Amino acid sequence: MAQRLHLVFGGELVDPAKNVFRDVDDIDIVGMFPNYASAFDAWKAAAQKTVDNAHMRYFIAHIHRLRDEEVEVSTTEELGH
Repeated sequence: MAQRLHLVFGGELVDPAKNVFRDVDDIDIVGMFPNYASAFDAWKAAAQKTVDNAHMRYFIAHIHRLRDEEVEVSTTEELGH
């Protein structure tokens, strides 16, 4: 069974309606978690600390969904289609 890693990170956005960070050097890496439940708990705790700043946003990235660069893909997949 594949390991299902989740990365929790966040930072201040340029615009709360878009997912563009104001300063990528200032991104808060909360941590890597072995399952969604623990990642969600970490995300919720980080998000609650910054609830008064509408520009702060935290995310859960499903690292296990990233594809293996060694595995060949079709041309259209490589282009994102």
